[in-house]
Amino acid sequence: MVVQQYEVLWNAIARKQVKKIYNYIEKESVQNAKKVIEEILDATEKLDINPDRFGLDRYKNNNDGSYRYFELYSYRIAFRIYKTKIRILQVRSTHQEPLTY
Repeated sequence: MVVQQYEVLWNAIARKQVKKIYNYIEKESVQNAKKVIEEILDATEKLDINPDRFGLDRYKNNNDGSYRYFELYSYRIAFRIYKTKIRILQVRSTHQEPLTY
């Protein structure tokens, strides 16, 4: 059986959100900030194989099944699956009011 691998890409907005998360956690602990960001990055890199294992993104209007998400710590990572690529769309705190998009 051939397993499809995807290229994982990040939207500029998602990169900015990760930077803000780092800066916020860093105020309390540089070590924790590095750990959380590294784990978020590692988790998104692992999306390259079988990204369908994650749930449909219920905050995406008219989701055709290609918009999915997962949660890590208290962060919600939303992404979209394309034919050969995965795009990380946003990284938000689960404590924030959910946004539909």
